[in-house]
Amino acid sequence: MERLRQDDPSHVGPYVILARLDADSTERTVPERRYLGRTADGQRTVLVCVPRIGADPSRWAIEAEGARRLSVPRFLDIAEVGGTAGFPWYAAPYTPALPLPAVLAAYGGPLPEETVRRLGAALAEALTAAHAQGVTHAGLSPAAVLVTASGPLLTCFGAVRATAPDGVTRAGLPGLDPGCLAAEQASGGRPLPLGDVFALGAVLAYASTGHTVPEQSELPPGLRTLVGSCLSSDPAVRPQSAREVLRALVSPGAGTAHTAPPQKAHPVDAHPVAGTVLDHATVPLPGRVVAALAAWSAALLATELPSPQRPFAPAQKVH
Repeated sequence: MERLRQDDPSHVGPYVILARLDADSTERTVPERRYLGRTADGQRTVLVCVPRIGADPSRWAIEAEGARRLSVPRFLDIAEVGGTAGFPWYAAPYTPALPLPAVLAAYGGPLPEETVRRLGAALAEALTAAHAQGVTHAGLSPAAVLVTASGPLLTCFGAVRATAPDGVTRAGLPGLDPGCLAAEQASGGRPLPLGDVFALGAVLAYASTGHTVPEQSELPPGLRTLVGSCLSSDPAVRPQSAREVLRALVSPGAGTAHTAPPQKAHPVDAHPVAGTVLDHATVPLPGRVVAALAAWSAALLATELPSPQRPFAPAQKVH
């Protein structure tokens, strides 16, 4: 939980803004401004998101409304979309959560391989469900992953689509982590599921090393083949579905490299992988991360609403 700055709004829709979700050090790679807010009566606390300054609010609003209509496991459940054409916003019920960069900061560095596998499996399962519905997330990055006690949530839906129109190079634009952009997307191509697979590889790399574009030697030996194939600039070499990534994460040693052209997805891809060595429905967190989550939640719950400003009254002359 970060203190508000002078350029942050005091209110968004019906919500009083209490704090920022993201640290200044990660702001460059967060595609929207994210706040913690509360209703004026103090009864509800929510995550409130608005476009970055300088972003196209109309494109951002289109993606926000699209996200609200989705029903995908582990995608952030958006409850409200509101605002004006120039200042749209959306809100989601608050769940104690840390952005993935804050998780690494709390842990003190890259996460253990088992934690990375479980985290990645949960994300891969979410992407598998989304792709089965014909939905590409197009915004996966470390900042888009919110880690909760019950597993990760995916936010920033459609960030690549919202940042710039098709045909315009997106690499280097504010709010997008260039390490999470597949070559075909960085050059302006339409976001597709294999772009999500690339971004998932970048998130796995980040969780394992602290970088979205690591050296091969930095990756844990058990993840080098998988992450390396996900991050291939050639889509045909990547795992051809999020389900393949899921299978590799929950079954260490499974082959992942591909040289064949993409195959048409089979309907079975919509079903979760069963009988694996990991239970990817949960992501046990290191003790330091659990403590940080608890401290974050306690600090927010203890935050009081700002006192209403009293109207200015001139001093009365005393006789």
